[in-house]
Amino acid sequence: MNNQPSSHRTAIIIFAVALAVAIVVAFVTTLHDIDTRVADNTTPPGTVGLAKPHQPLDVSPGQAIPYQSPHTPAGSAR
Repeated sequence: MNNQPSSHRTAIIIFAVALAVAIVVAFVTTLHDIDTRVADNTTPPGTVGLAKPHQPLDVSPGQAIPYQSPHTPAGSAR
């Protein structure tokens, strides 16, 4: 009966070590290919600014947009 608390303590220590190893492995594999830089207000090199807005439509709201073939240049009419 004296052996029971010792084996219980050993099992808890083995479980704690296995849990710690599993947490470290999960942390390392999660952060392996992730960029962990912090966001700031500086723009990276090569950045030219915001995205360009679309050209305004030549139709009124609610009016149907005329079909234009993808092969037709933007300024030409059919």
